[in-house]
Amino acid sequence: MDLGPLFGLWFQSLFIGITMWALYICIFIVIYGRMIEIYLVTSVAPIPMATMMGKEWGGMGQNYLRSLLALGFQAFLIIVCVAIYAVLVQNIATEDDIIMAIWTCVGYTVLLCFTLFKTGSLSKAVFQAH
Repeated sequence: MDLGPLFGLWFQSLFIGITMWALYICIFIVIYGRMIEIYLVTSVAPIPMATMMGKEWGGMGQNYLRSLLALGFQAFLIIVCVAIYAVLVQNIATEDDIIMAIWTCVGYTVLLCFTLFKTGSLSKAVFQAH
């Protein structure tokens, strides 16, 4: 290859490397942040559960249970998103054009990052736990 196409390939590789690194950090923060959120919500369970039987404060316990179910469903949605990503990325290996395969992998990773951000609002909307 000549110097021009090699320089373009190097620049593309550099851009993709930085982009994938940033997406990896974003996905890491989302997944671990959601798991820490689940641990924190379950650690304060005695307080809202104690108010469950009271007439005036019963709503607090019901809202807590809704939010806990929403967090569990959110964890399920995260697992589904990662499983779909794994299937999509597995099909990239059959590509003949390596550059197209790399850009397809970047696109699927951006899609995974976007869907991981949406799992929280989707699960809260399903269980009406706002």
